[in-house]
Amino acid sequence: MSWRSKMDHYYRLARSKGYRSRAAFKLLEAIEKFGLIKPGDTVLDLGCAPGSWLQVAREVVGPNGLVLGIDLRPVEPLGFDNVKVLQLDVLSGGALEAIRSELPEGADVVLSDMAPSLTGVRELDQARQMELAKRALRIALSVLRPGGNTMIKASQGPGLKALLARAKRSFRMARLFKPKASRPESPEVYVVGLGLARAL
Repeated sequence: MSWRSKMDHYYRLARSKGYRSRAAFKLLEAIEKFGLIKPGDTVLDLGCAPGSWLQVAREVVGPNGLVLGIDLRPVEPLGFDNVKVLQLDVLSGGALEAIRSELPEGADVVLSDMAPSLTGVRELDQARQMELAKRALRIALSVLRPGGNTMIKASQGPGLKALLARAKRSFRMARLFKPKASRPESPEVYVVGLGLARAL
C-alpha cells in the first residue's frame, strides 16, 4: 500500500467512525501500545483543534474522567460536560497559570499535537516545532501528577535528542514513537514519557 492510499485509508476510517481527523488513530495506537490513558484520568490536550484527540481521550476516560483542550483556534464543542476547551496561546506568559486554574489537582496525562504554521523553510519549521515541543514538555512537567504520562509532537532534527534526554530524566520510560497514521516522509515524531518520576 502506497503512503497516499494509506493516508486515504485513515481519512475514510476517521469519517466512518465519526472522528474529526485521521490524527485520532495516532493517539489510539499510542494508547494501545503504551497504555497512555486510562478510565477516570484527567487529560490535558495541547493543540487540540479540530478535536479528534479530545474525542479519543473522552472515549477512554469515560464519564468519570476530565479532558481539557487548549488551542489558538476555536473548537466545535463535543457535547460532553467533562470536556472543556480554552482558546489560549501556550507560548503566552499566563498560559500555565490559566491551565493550572482549570486543573488545580493536576493531570494524569498531557498530550501535545501542537504544530506551527508552516513557512516551507524546513529549518525554520523544524525550529518552531521544537519550540512548541519544549513548551509542551515544560507544561507537562509542571501539571502532571506523579506517575503521569505524556505524548508530545516533535520533529526529527536539531533539539530532538536534548528533548528526549530531558524526558528520560523525568519519566521512568521515555522513547520516540512514529505512529502508523503519520505520513512516512514527514519529520514528525512523538516523544512518549511514561510514569513521571521527577518534575521540574
